[in-house]
Amino acid sequence: MDWRKMEELIPAIIQNGATGKVLMLGYMNQEALQKTQDTKKVWLYSRSKQRLWMKGEISGNELSVKNIETDCDNDALVITAQPTGPTCHTGEISCFGKYSETILEELQSIIQQRKKMLPENSYTASLFNKGYEQIASKVLEEAEEVVAAGRSESDERVAEETADVIYHMMVLLAQRNIPLEDVFAVLNERNG
Repeated sequence: MDWRKMEELIPAIIQNGATGKVLMLGYMNQEALQKTQDTKKVWLYSRSKQRLWMKGEISGNELSVKNIETDCDNDALVITAQPTGPTCHTGEISCFGKYSETILEELQSIIQQRKKMLPENSYTASLFNKGYEQIASKVLEEAEEVVAAGRSESDERVAEETADVIYHMMVLLAQRNIPLEDVFAVLNERNG
């Protein structure tokens, strides 16, 4: 890296590893980059606080590093990462305003937050509290309802039941800490 060119700081663009969408821009010094490489979590240098900080150290919305690339001049980075919740301090998925993401990505973010926070009166949190066996039972129950609806009910009912099974499968993935991007990767491999 050409650290002198940018007065010992380089810009780091953080992208969602599953979608490629830009989540934020931060700055790194050599120590932040080293900690990012060592911990596989995004560390940045705060110019206002004059210190290192790990993204998510307060909110819990960490960014797990998948890949780090430099640009052609070695004075900027692109880091692909898996977010564990909203990236922006405002609660938005991206620091670049309202951000169009797929409903599955949005649902994954919400489910991960419910798992982390376990709010009262949350159906999702109640599933996590009951554990894997209850979640797996719900996936089976909802899958049976899709099959039954497919035999004799309206297209609208089939779509509703399919939505239920997808939601419960995503809760099961979150329970096992399997990111949706792993499922997308398998689907991409099979698409060949």
